Formats: sequence, structure tokens, C-alpha cells
Amino acid sequence: MTLLSIRDLTVYHGQLRAVDGLSLEVERGEILAIIGANGAGKSTLLRAVAGLNPPASGSITLDGTDITRLPAHKRVSAGIALVPEGRRLFRSLTVEENLLAGAYRRRPGAWNLARVHELFPWMADRRGQNAAQLSGGEQQAVAIGRALLSNPALLLIDELSLGLAPVVVRRIYEVLPDIVTAGTTALLVEQDVSQAMRVADRLHCLLEGRSVLRGRPRELTPEQVEHAYFGIGTAYAGGTPEKGGD
Repeated sequence: MTLLSIRDLTVYHGQLRAVDGLSLEVERGEILAIIGANGAGKSTLLRAVAGLNPPASGSITLDGTDITRLPAHKRVSAGIALVPEGRRLFRSLTVEENLLAGAYRRRPGAWNLARVHELFPWMADRRGQNAAQLSGGEQQAVAIGRALLSNPALLLIDELSLGLAPVVVRRIYEVLPDIVTAGTTALLVEQDVSQAMRVADRLHCLLEGRSVLRGRPRELTPEQVEHAYFGIGTAYAGGTPEKGGD
């Protein structure tokens, strides 16, 4: 039941090799978290999956179809939606107008305005409010709702907790299981390790563009995660050392 398969992927960010021969798989119906320090290659990986950063080598397959060279706008139609770092809302538009922007290349599926309002009830009453007047957490919720309105098979969330208060982060993380239950698989990038481990079914820790630790959160010790995150010695997952890739 593999939805996304990445094989030997190398992606440059400018002159920097940000993703270095990375391999991983995302299973349908799971939440896979990518953790790592600044500069580990997390956001570049998500942008490559979304079609915004073209890979130098390797392959990306979605539901059995090779999308490595597929343009970004066609990946939305194929079933990929990105919640970008920093939310990137249209600040001059209302909450509802921002949400409807996500339906421009809408696929058939269960997500519509009413369903998003069930997920975030406050949006219905504030649909006419300008997006620039929202708090950071509210903007993040709108960005997630906008992405869901394309009815994605795979939801990419880049730095969900960035710049948000811990209580706001917890509230947003609480809706992720509901999103997955509705049939959307989630791949998220996160620096907040504790939050990522609390919600994820599996995780990969990146260091200098390589996967140095992988596994289910309950199977990993805090020491393993800390050592992988900061590149201390050799990280182990389930007794097997990770040397980059799957």
C-alpha cells in the first residue's frame, strides 16, 4: 500500500546538495514525519515532492506513477498538495477566498468548504474576514484547509509549528488524525521533535540530506533521536545503523 516512493533522490538548493541520495516510502493512510535541524534538507525534500525543486537524480513515484519530471501544477491534479513554510496566504483576500483558491484544480473527493468548516469550526463565522487579520495559528489552519480543498491523496506540510505558540501547535496537530481518517496521507516536516513523535506513525531524521534514523516513534529512544538530530556518533533504528536512504 505504498503511496509515495522516493529512490536515490538528490536535490540541490542553489549550489548546496540539500538532499543526498535519499530513499524513503510513505504508506497510504499514515503520517510520516521528517525531522532534523536547520539545513538538514527537510524543506527541499518536500519542495521536490511538490515539484518546486527539480531533482538532479533519482525518482519520485506517486501511486505507481513516475512523477519525477511532472510540473508542479500537474502534481496538484495528480493528488499532491503542499502547505508551504510560512503559510503563504493571499493577505488581501478573505478567509473563504483563500480556501477556495485551493479548489482551482480540485480532484473528486470528500473535501469541500463544509467539511473544512467541520475541521475548523471558527472559519464559518469568519469567512469574510481578511486573511491578514488572522493570527499565525489561524493562518496555518487556513493554509491546511486550502490544501485540503484540492482533495489530495498526499498532504505535504512544511514546518507546521514554525513561529506558533505551543498551545496553538497542539490544537492544529489534533486535527491531523481526522484528516488521515478521511483518506488523506500526510508527510510533514517538523523541527519540534516531541510533537512529531507524538502524532507520527513513522519518522525519518535527516542530517545533511541523508536519512540517519528511521522507525516508529515508540521504538526509538530519546538518545537515538538526539544523536541522529545533532549528528552525534552513529544513529540506530531497530538495531540497524542508517547510512542514508531506506
